[in-house]
This record gives sequence, structure tokens and C-alpha cells, in this order.
Amino acid sequence: MGKKYAVGIDYGTESGRAVLVDLSDGTEVADHVTPYPHNVIDEKLPDSGLKLDHDWALQHPADYIEVLKRSVPAIIQTSRVNPADVIGIGIDFTACTMLPVNAEGKPLCFDPELRAKPHSWVKLWKHHAAQDEANRINELAQQRGESFLPRYGGKISSEWMVAKIWQILNEDPDIYEKTDQFLEAADWVVSQMTGNRLRNSCTAGYKAIWHKQDGYPSEAFFKALDPRLEKLTSTKLRGEVVPLGTKAGELTEDMARLTGLKAGTAVAVGNVDAHAAVPGVGVVTPGKLVMAMGTSICHLLLGNEERQVEGMCGVVEDGIIPGYLGYEAGQSAVGDIFAWYVDEAVPAYVHEAALKEGIHVHEWLEKRASAYKPGETGLLALDWWNGNRSVLVDTDLTGLLVGCTLLTKPEEIYRTLLEATAFGTRKIVDAFHDNGVEVNELYACGGLPQKNRLLMQIYADVTNREIKIADSKQTPALGAAMFGAVAAGAAQGGYDTIVEAAEKMARVREETYKPIPEHVAVYEKLYEEYNKLHNYFGRGENDVMKRLKSIKEAAR
Repeated sequence: MGKKYAVGIDYGTESGRAVLVDLSDGTEVADHVTPYPHNVIDEKLPDSGLKLDHDWALQHPADYIEVLKRSVPAIIQTSRVNPADVIGIGIDFTACTMLPVNAEGKPLCFDPELRAKPHSWVKLWKHHAAQDEANRINELAQQRGESFLPRYGGKISSEWMVAKIWQILNEDPDIYEKTDQFLEAADWVVSQMTGNRLRNSCTAGYKAIWHKQDGYPSEAFFKALDPRLEKLTSTKLRGEVVPLGTKAGELTEDMARLTGLKAGTAVAVGNVDAHAAVPGVGVVTPGKLVMAMGTSICHLLLGNEERQVEGMCGVVEDGIIPGYLGYEAGQSAVGDIFAWYVDEAVPAYVHEAALKEGIHVHEWLEKRASAYKPGETGLLALDWWNGNRSVLVDTDLTGLLVGCTLLTKPEEIYRTLLEATAFGTRKIVDAFHDNGVEVNELYACGGLPQKNRLLMQIYADVTNREIKIADSKQTPALGAAMFGAVAAGAAQGGYDTIVEAAEKMARVREETYKPIPEHVAVYEKLYEEYNKLHNYFGRGENDVMKRLKSIKEAAR
């Protein structure tokens, strides 16, 4: 049997990227990125121009098909690989990114009569406008002592499926009625590729409160939440939930024409982007925390038993690697904070100096920020520019910077923002480790670890753990391709398990980041101060951030 390949497609926040991977050793033969033509829809709807409320974030489902249409043929063309040798395809997706579809599986926003209704569109993971619904879900679950709540660190997020569905029901009951099923975008794209509508256990488990043994929360819970939701799980959330690595079906004739692949190619069920990255860096056993670092960070970890950990985003059996409990936590803004600073707050002279040196502003700031020792800036920040995902699970929290003087420089603030996100990760590491889910070493993948050496050294120093870096620039897509190879199976030239695929295909760089003892000592002191601020502003002692938000909303 000659060389065999799989395609992995990583659907991100602003673009989709496809990679073609050699199944013998994980070499990425070709990759291609398609920016979403409509990007993130967070101000007004396409066509109608209807203004969206604060905290909304939508997308256009046609953009996801565009990725298949542009990026897949591009990688086949560049690589000159025979499509007959591509045996599997897998995708991963930001989550929870969900959409309402009709009985034919067509997104409601494709209907000309419904296009002007915001709730007919895809709600992106960072749509935060269902916070009121999330608060009520949490209150009721707590009152009733629902067993699912501790599995999600005590709080269900406004970013997840049920809060978003309830927001649709509350604000546009007509759209709710017209919806045949609410689907994760990952499952919708797979259904478009194969003609089969299945739900993957990863998004169902982490984002839709589904449990391998217990299923969804009870009808009694949903009825108590809202009588109209009583039958939600048997109607609009119905559908078989299948484990990762399952073959969802085969590429249809239409999709084969669109992508340039062969009809009948095995398609894996969808996955979450960060979760797909875990086997992509070769992690298939407990004790190793994988950080998928980009605009936000997802922290993934395997365990042997179910533990309760404050603020975790979920613990799901077989949720990442079959045979283990998969734990998830996260920070809802990391790269986004650095980008905000560069785009909105850095003085013009910095932009001019970077231009003169022929480097990016980020690079200019990193170079200068590296000259400072830990603690030398006298600054400290809370990394809540987009709320707090773990451990507080509160999207109403905001950012904070302490210690500025008339001498504070842009590069000092930049360094402090890097440190703040590292402290946020340390908070998560401690929450797991102190509750019996061991974290002995860290793995990092995504755009940030490849680009920002200072950031990775700070993370090693703040967490006092060695960090290994993915060799791939597209780790989630590599992981998705591995699951594509598992969907095809060994008989077709793929693999029968994800563990076998990871052994052959995963790669990390030889160079690692090790903690520097004298830095660790200073960061311990700063982390103590971070903790005090974290608890003061985040645990209800001073709700100034929330009061400011409500004053702001009242003034609009």
C-alpha cells in the first residue's frame, strides 16, 4: 500500500484552515487558510443591516462551506497528492458554536423570510448575550441539587448550548418553533459532508450538559426552568451522540465535487478545536495539561476518575481520549488582550518605531518587555478583558491594571498583560492539582507559543513547570486529521485507535521552556497579590465591575 493521507480542517473564530497530513509520520504536506468572508458578525446583520445588541457574536454558516470549497482543493493542488490516497477527513470547531436548522438540516438564516431575525443565525462561541439565562440555569440547578452541576465546576456558561437555546426561546419564540434541531456547527458541517446528522460526544458532553451514563438533564429540570423547554432534549436536541473517532459517514458526490476529494472518503464525527489538539501533541495519558493558546486558551487534561474542580468547564468520559475522563478549563481572552492593547492602546510612536525597524508592534513590545526582570515594572493586572471563564465562570467581570505611574512605559504594560494571563493559567493549574487531578507538565500549541518566547518563559516561571511546544503550527487540524485516519481504520491504511495514530503522527519540539528559580520566587509573591485582587473583585467582595457595566448599559 502506497502513502496514505488524511485531511484535517480547523474551524477557528475568523478563518478555517485545512491541512493534508501524511499518515505514516504526521508530516503536514500542505495547508491553506480561508478567512471567513463575513468574519464575526457582532455589530449588524448582513443585508438587513439590523443593529445587534451588546455581547452578540454571530457567524454565517455559508462561510464554513466556503472553507471546504477553497482550502481543500488548494491543499490537493499544492501537494499534487492523488485524491484516491486521501482516506479520511476530520474537522474541529470552536464551541459552543450553534445554529438552528429546519427539518431538511438547512440553517434558518438561509430562509429569506428569516434572515433579518438575529436568532436565525449561527451563535459563535463568544456570543455572551445569554448570561441572564445561564444565571437562572445555575440558580435552579443549585436549588434542586442537580447532579450535573459539579461536573461543570458549579456553573453552566452563557457560551453553551442550553443558555443560547433558552435565549432564542425567550427573545424569538417564532424562531424556536421553526427550529427542527439545534446543532453544533461542527455537527452541521459533518452533516453537510455526509448527509448524516450525528452529535459528537465531545461537544454534547462539554457544551450541552450531556453525560455518557445519565444523558441530558431531566425533563423535570427543564420543565422547572421553563415549561416550554420540557421536551427540549427529545425534540430539538434529539439525535444519536457518538464517541470521537466514529465514522460519521462518507463524503457525498456533491461534496466530492466541491472539495476535489473522492466520493466515499471516510468522514469522522466533529470535534472541539482545543480537544483535537491533545492527541496532536501526543498526549494520551494523565498528568499533562495541554494549553491550546490563541485568542483565548483552552486547558485540557486527562484523568482516571471523576473529581470536582471549581470553575472547570466540564469533565466528560471519553471526551478527549477514549478510556479517560477529559477535563477542560479555559481563559476567555489571552491573545485577544494583547491584540486589544496593540490595536487600541499603544501610542503612535511605538507603531512608528516598529515600522522603522521593519517588525510587528507585538515583536517590538516583546523585545523591550524582555529586558525587564519579574516584578521590575511595579504593575499587576487581572486578565478579565472578556470576562472570566475559569475558575469564576463570570462573563460580567472586566479587566484591571494596577500600579501605573507617570513613568510607566507601553512595554511594561505589555509585559504585565502577558503575566496576567499566566497567573490566570496558574489559577487553573492549582485548581486541578489541589483537587487530585495531577498536573506535572504543560504542553502548548497554537499561534502564540510559536511566536512569543517571552510569553512561554513567563508561563513556565509562573506555573513552575516545564513547557513543551507543539511542532505543528496547526495542531488542532493535525488532531482532526488523526481522527479522520481513525474513521477510515487500519484496513484502509489509517489507524484503529487515536492512541496508535498519536504514537506515529504527533510531534513536539526538542526545545522546551524550563522555569528559572529566581523568577519563580518573584512570581510567587506577585501571584499572591494577583490572588488577593482576583478574590476581592471576582468573588463578590467588591462588585464594582458589574456596577460599572450596569451604569454603562443604563447610559446607552
